[in-house]
Amino acid sequence: MTQLLELRGVVEAPPDAVAGLLLDVRPGGRSPIAAGGDAEDDGGDRLVVVRDGSRLTVTIDRGAREVTEQSEWWFRSTTAVEADPRGSLVVHRIFNVADGNGRAIRFLARGPVNAAPQRFAEALRRLGEELGVAAWLL
Repeated sequence: MTQLLELRGVVEAPPDAVAGLLLDVRPGGRSPIAAGGDAEDDGGDRLVVVRDGSRLTVTIDRGAREVTEQSEWWFRSTTAVEADPRGSLVVHRIFNVADGNGRAIRFLARGPVNAAPQRFAEALRRLGEELGVAAWLL
């Protein structure tokens, strides 16, 4: 597994409050990173979302305050909430989990990696807005 990108931001609210909102990722959930598409959901902490013909497995780890999204081939992202003196540190990482095919992955990864900073900034803004606190990128 190779890390392709890491983004960090602060939300001036306690980690449990931020995680409570961020981890509500089921379709229609309050999280700014809520999964879109048709969900295969058994009500547990794992669901499969079918979006544009692709399957994305979403795993919620409440103890670690983390959401993981993994595609069928190369893409994996984690978004986690950690304690910070200013409130909460939100960390978003994108990984390549495919074996081999380095050139193909570099080509395919450009879209998600290039879109991630703007999406992450918007997610932070929405977290802050929903919680009524300041939030910003680091």
